[in-house]
Amino acid sequence: MTSWTARDIPRLDGTTAVVTGANSGIGAVTALRLARAGARTVLACRDEGRGTETLERIRGAAPGADVRLVRLDLADLASVRAAAPLLVAEGDGRIGLLVNNAGVMALPVRRTADGFEMQFGTNHLGHFALTGLLGEALRAGSGRVVNVSSLAHRLAPLDLGDLNAEHGGYSRWRAYGRSKLANLLFTAELHRRSMRSGAPVTALAAHPGLSATELGQAGPRMEGKAWQARLERVTRLYTQPAARGALPVLRASTDRAVTGGEYFGPNGPLETRSASAGHARRSAAARDATTAAALWDASTDLTGIDPATTLFPSG
Repeated sequence: MTSWTARDIPRLDGTTAVVTGANSGIGAVTALRLARAGARTVLACRDEGRGTETLERIRGAAPGADVRLVRLDLADLASVRAAAPLLVAEGDGRIGLLVNNAGVMALPVRRTADGFEMQFGTNHLGHFALTGLLGEALRAGSGRVVNVSSLAHRLAPLDLGDLNAEHGGYSRWRAYGRSKLANLLFTAELHRRSMRSGAPVTALAAHPGLSATELGQAGPRMEGKAWQARLERVTRLYTQPAARGALPVLRASTDRAVTGGEYFGPNGPLETRSASAGHARRSAAARDATTAAALWDASTDLTGIDPATTLFPSG
């Protein structure tokens, strides 16, 4: 199958799915579709108020759906540690799907609660740590881990000597691109380790193309640049709706024909927009196995969490 639409989503009864950043945009659409397909769907959101609003909207759109909410701030490892056992409990010890979707984009210089550059810390390190903390439940549920990347992963190579953007100046778009490249490298290394160990965990990735979400407005709002936030809204005229942008994520999450390590995006020209999802292309940097392994080790050192100990305990 070269293209895929929402009509291809199978029934997911008996599956517990965790979606980070599910309060809006791609995450909200993904959560709704999973809930409609019968999955017990857990919204893992930083903003409990907005998360609750989304939860109620999903319940209204999918009567009878099993939808739950857990607070999770990926920019704070203490929050990640606190949320992990709650997420495991919501799945009764078994998680069949983890969609690492939450993210921030093109922010001015900011640091996480643990001192990491905000985009790298939130988009990669928070999800890296969460995946590790949920490892036993993912193994018990023969789970999938879907990391949401971006076309922007091509913007800059990863600098293993400056992962926190402390040297050589800061570029918000370069930092964002590196965090999205890290998502793909994490996926590749997770897949390699899973294959080597024989663990029942599948790692995949997806990107939404150019989709209309709130993601690009955060940076201008932080700097008080209302005109830039308004300009960001105007660019939505050239993008696809979130319902289409979510299709590659949904395919990676639910298509029973996929194999580990695959990467999906919009099935249209330049992977920017489409009414169906197909295979996406990675940059050469995203296929670098040496860098992927080094990033895993560096991420373990920075977070104090090694997903290998829970996902591949015998490896």
